[in-house]
Amino acid sequence: MTTAAAGSPRTYQVRTYGCQMNVHDSERISGLLEDAGYVRAAEADEQPDVVVFNTCAVRENADNRLYGNLGHLRPVKAKHPGMQIAVGGCLAQKDRGDIVRKAPWVDVVFGTHNIGALPALLDRARHNAAAEVEILESLEVFPSTLPTRRESTYAGWVSISVGCNNTCTFCIVPSLRGKEKDRRPGDVLAEVRALADAGVLEVTLLGQNVNSYGVEFGDRYAFGKLLRACGDVDGLERVRFTSPHPKDFTDDVIAAMAETPNVCHSLHMPLQSGSDDVLRAMRRSYRSERYLGIISKVRAAMPDAAITTDIIVGFPGETEADFVRTLDVVREARFSSAFTFQYSKRPGTPAATMDGQLPKQVVQERYERLIACVEEITWAENKKLVGETVEVLVAVGEGRKDERTGRMSGRARDGRLVHFATGELAGQIRPGDIVHTTVTYAAPHHLNADGAPLAHRRTRAGDAAEAGQVPRTPGVLLGLPTIGAPAAVPAPTGGCAAH
Repeated sequence: MTTAAAGSPRTYQVRTYGCQMNVHDSERISGLLEDAGYVRAAEADEQPDVVVFNTCAVRENADNRLYGNLGHLRPVKAKHPGMQIAVGGCLAQKDRGDIVRKAPWVDVVFGTHNIGALPALLDRARHNAAAEVEILESLEVFPSTLPTRRESTYAGWVSISVGCNNTCTFCIVPSLRGKEKDRRPGDVLAEVRALADAGVLEVTLLGQNVNSYGVEFGDRYAFGKLLRACGDVDGLERVRFTSPHPKDFTDDVIAAMAETPNVCHSLHMPLQSGSDDVLRAMRRSYRSERYLGIISKVRAAMPDAAITTDIIVGFPGETEADFVRTLDVVREARFSSAFTFQYSKRPGTPAATMDGQLPKQVVQERYERLIACVEEITWAENKKLVGETVEVLVAVGEGRKDERTGRMSGRARDGRLVHFATGELAGQIRPGDIVHTTVTYAAPHHLNADGAPLAHRRTRAGDAAEAGQVPRTPGVLLGLPTIGAPAAVPAPTGGCAAH
């Protein structure tokens, strides 16, 4: 007996934790499973035939969160023979066979380098009635050659590289994702064009260290060239990228951003710390002067640029003077937003064994001061936009209060979140459409536009959203087993099918 109804395809659900790379990997996992004949389970379905956890090893308590969720599924699986559970992503790459030892009801464990093998591993585990653990040390195929089920009609991720050649002492990613592997520019642009042809308006170029793109094929200017090439893609209205590393940031990239009309004037560039001593201990190969110099050049070329960042508080050995220097850099940089983190040990990283681990209360107190400083600046920067007209790409799920307030939400070209009133256009504006509206109020983390929209443009992405369609990009499974649709569940022939 299986959980699927007789003659019906098996259903799946993917649960994603962590960074944008994981979100995009989950789109590939969904594409692979659907190519293999699986059907996405309804959101309310509490017992899909396959549950895939795409894990993160970077976030705090990632292990506890995974094993807690696996524990919740154990009785569900016990009541539904044939249900399968798969664990992939960075935590799977790190913990490997330990996952099955700790949670023996897991059927498949796969790593960051062999996403494409998932359907075959599920088939094999089902056939052998035994767990399948397959972790590769390097890529079999570049992940973007795999079929992808996109989650959005209007915005898409495009990986230009995977892995990282840096050795930051707080980060475990290089050991889990491997050394940097770059896609050829023609392959990247082919995927970008395919998305634009499907009506996608915005593409985000994605890499662990996106602006070192080209290191593998020896062209240090490859990333700037790629940005300019995206400007020639018909129908593509917005291009973003994340995340660059300050050490690799070159003037030609700033010029490409400023001179290519569809490249958005938004930049997410991790700072991590404003203290040169802490940056040195983190093994970040730039200093605060270099970082602020990049920002000055960006703003000289694009005065309207919105710059966001990542900051870690309480790194081992951080003194009060080090922390104050971080606040100084935050005030000078004038970020429009910042992702802030309290340092916590990550097993397997050099920083976890460093001297000078700080007490929790010290880290918490500094964190609260940092938040106050960041919000004071982001609020002041947002207030400058009151009265300005912004172009908003309407989104899904960006405004948690939209239903109650009667607003819709989306992102301005600079990446800021905008909640806007629909006025007489209520019911006509769809996710993926473009709206021009005037900012009437600013908060530290968003803008409101409470007047009637000045303009509304219907788009193919909006048509697709209205029709409930999402783009799919096909892939070529190089060097992998042929994967067919799972066999339909035979109709019962009488008697008990469970043994």
